[in-house]
Amino acid sequence: MKYFDKFDMKTKKEQKKLNINFAELKSGGFIKQNKKDLFTVRLRVPGGRMPIKRLQGIIRIAKKYSQSDFVHLTTRQSLEIISVQINDFNKLKKELKKIGQGTASCGPRVRVATGCGGCEYNARGIIDTQKLAIESDKRFFGIPTVHGKFKISFAGCQSDCTRAKGADTGFVGEIEPKWDENKCTGCRLCAKACLEGAIISDEKTGKPIYDISRCIFCGDCIKICPTSAWYGNRVGCALYVGGKWGRHPRIANLIEHLFPIKNIIPIIKKTIDWYIKNGKSRERIGNTIDRLGFKKYKETIGGLL
Repeated sequence: MKYFDKFDMKTKKEQKKLNINFAELKSGGFIKQNKKDLFTVRLRVPGGRMPIKRLQGIIRIAKKYSQSDFVHLTTRQSLEIISVQINDFNKLKKELKKIGQGTASCGPRVRVATGCGGCEYNARGIIDTQKLAIESDKRFFGIPTVHGKFKISFAGCQSDCTRAKGADTGFVGEIEPKWDENKCTGCRLCAKACLEGAIISDEKTGKPIYDISRCIFCGDCIKICPTSAWYGNRVGCALYVGGKWGRHPRIANLIEHLFPIKNIIPIIKKTIDWYIKNGKSRERIGNTIDRLGFKKYKETIGGLL
C-alpha cells in the first residue's frame, strides 16, 4: 500500500513531526505495540492453511525484520511477526509480496476467514471447510463494513473447534441420517453412540427409534453403524449469524439446519450487505439483529433458505 511510503523516516525528529494514522495502519495489518515505534504485522492465513515453502520464507523475513525471537499464532489462525520497526514497513511488505504472502485486516471490515481441517483430512469432518474458507476469503476479505468487524468461520462438525457459533457468520457441517431397516441387525450401537438421545433402541428388537427433533445431524450414528443401515441423506451445514466474543459475548442465532453448501457464498454476501445498510457505528451485526429484530434480518435472506 502506498501510504506506507510516508513512514520511511530517517530521523526521530522527522518522526515526531509526522501525524501517524494508527487506525489506517491497523486496517492494513500493522498493529501498534506498547513499545515506541514497534509494530506487530498480522499475516493473512485463511483457514489457517500455510504452504511449507511460504512458511520458510516468512521465517527468513521474520529473522530479518523482527526484534523478537518468536512469532505469534493468533486464536484466529493468523501468524504475527512481532516487534517490527516502523521504518521497515515498505521493505518487509515488499518481501512478503515476493513469496505470495499478504497482511491481514483489522478495524471495521471483513476479517480473514477461519476453518478447521474439515473433511479433507479430519476423520470427523463433514464439509470441506478449507475450501470454503479460502473461497469466502477471496470473495469478501477486507470489504469495509463501516460499522464493525465481520468474522466468517467454518467448522467441519458439531465440535465447532473454530467457534463458528461465535462468528458474525458461521457454518457448522451437518449430515442428515437415514435408516435402512433391511440392513439393520438390531446391534444397538447407534443408540449408544447418539449423545443427544435422538436414537433409542426398541426393547425387543434392538432396532432404532429415531426422534428428529433431538438430532443435531452430527453423523455419529452413520460412522458407527457396522452394516451401513444408517447412511447420509443430505449434507449441509448449520447456519449461524450474529455471534461475537469480547467484553459482551453473544452466541449466534441459528438460522437453519442443513443449509445448502451452494448457497454459502450468496448468504454471506446478503448478510454483509444487510449489515452495511442497517448497522450503526461500532455495532456488530448481532447487536443490529437485537435492535431491529431477528425477523428483519431473516426477511432479507428468505429466498436462500
